[in-house]
Amino acid sequence: MQNIFLKPLRETNAISVLVLVKTGSRYENEKNNGVAHFIEHLLFKGTKKRPNSLFISKELDGVGADYNAFTAKDKTGYYIKASKEYLELALDILSDMIFNSKFDNIEIERERGVIIEEINMYNDNPLINMDSLIEESVFFGHALGRQISGKVKNLQSISREDILKFYKKYYKRENMLIGISGNFDENIAKRLIDKYFKITNFDNAKNFDVFNLSQKSTRIKLIEKNTDQIHLAIGFPGLKYEDKYDKALELLSVILGGNMSSRLFLKIREKLGLCYYIRCENSNYEDTGIFSILTGLDKSRIEEAIKNIFKEINKFLEKGVTDSELKMAKEFLRGKLMLRMEDSMNVIAFYCKQLLLKSEYKNIEEIISEFDKVTKQDIITVGKKIFRKDKINFAVISPHKDKKYFEDLINKYY
Repeated sequence: MQNIFLKPLRETNAISVLVLVKTGSRYENEKNNGVAHFIEHLLFKGTKKRPNSLFISKELDGVGADYNAFTAKDKTGYYIKASKEYLELALDILSDMIFNSKFDNIEIERERGVIIEEINMYNDNPLINMDSLIEESVFFGHALGRQISGKVKNLQSISREDILKFYKKYYKRENMLIGISGNFDENIAKRLIDKYFKITNFDNAKNFDVFNLSQKSTRIKLIEKNTDQIHLAIGFPGLKYEDKYDKALELLSVILGGNMSSRLFLKIREKLGLCYYIRCENSNYEDTGIFSILTGLDKSRIEEAIKNIFKEINKFLEKGVTDSELKMAKEFLRGKLMLRMEDSMNVIAFYCKQLLLKSEYKNIEEIISEFDKVTKQDIITVGKKIFRKDKINFAVISPHKDKKYFEDLINKYY
């Protein structure tokens, strides 16, 4: 498979260019955890052609472009969205950053401090930290359980040599996908990609440790903090990407906590007034996944909240879902998918993620068709597979100091 994907959209005047590198925090070890995210930052800090970050930002700001990057556990992405006449500029800058960054020692030390403050920001904000905490519990002892940004002590010790070693191992052309969506000529785009990236074949090898589920009892990760609100995540090991039941689990996520019509939102927030936010999330990796319920609760009514969350799960396990709930969830996901396809960046991300993980892709109509085929029995089947008591994980930010308090609540109500 060639490492390019092109999706022309004639109804827009924009182009979006995305470069995905098949590496992230799950490709790290305990010692260099955080290096993939560190590299993402450093690629904006100057190249031989553009000596510092100001040269890069001025060039892109000068044409009104949107640009950024992200590091995940299984991929790292760099993107530029601009007016259609700036396709070559976007490819020039992205290739220059990815292949010609200087990794200057002064910039490394400066950015080290920036990332440490980013980690401190996450740690101080439970709303953006809970996803990471629950994955630490569900994937305990595995690379997927480590923080993407790494811990402060790691950032203080990662050297330029460590950075270059990781960069040289994973930032190879055969480990990248280049995607373009928007208003462009395909022949011109292919010529420009070959000019700046050298078209090659994508090597979709699984160069990571596969996660093997070994959990046999409840796990609780408790962060003691003097907060007015308790932040709670309840997590279960989920399904791998493209599992035969993954569409059923996604629909279950919507029915239980995917929107303001969901069961948990209506019961825990609207009827009982126990929280401000409550939601379900279903995430997949190539070899595993995680299903989680996240909420911020009144600390004086924590038992009532946990009791009723488990009550809704047990109600589902006993009675399943209704025809109207299933129909509404399917229409909800269909609408969300259609809205995402209105933006050229979302379009290219939709297809390139599939190619990165599976070396093949389905179009939007095929995805919707798969959701349409899900039955009520599929949902109850996957629910019974996921919601097992011996696989429950709690991540809690709370003034409570005793894990046993939460263990007793689980045993009492589930």
